[in-house]
Amino acid sequence: MIKPKILYVDDEPLNLMLFRANLSKKYEILTAESGITGLEIIRNTCDICAVISDMRMPYMDGIEFIKASARIKPNISYYILSGFDISDEIQEALDSMLIRKYFRKPFNLKEIDKEIDCPEQSN
Repeated sequence: MIKPKILYVDDEPLNLMLFRANLSKKYEILTAESGITGLEIIRNTCDICAVISDMRMPYMDGIEFIKASARIKPNISYYILSGFDISDEIQEALDSMLIRKYFRKPFNLKEIDKEIDCPEQSN
């Protein structure tokens, strides 16, 4: 079986490492330390089923990154992960269905795993 691919974008290397360490048994975890790098991965990688992005990052916040990503690959499920309360911008992204869900940091791995709907792929 091929593991479903998830892209996690966060400017904190420790968060990227923890996310990969905890979810890599079930998913192929791709990581990016910025929205710009995340967009490169979106453009150049097939079969990403879900993208989870930190909200507050330098240069490009999570919503900006997801809006740009959704223009490239609209069929991916997008999520925001933030250490801050839900903002008007995040609520608007939820209401418009740009993102499927908002996760709160520190992340709850069971909640994320339960929410992500990535079918397993066969070889």
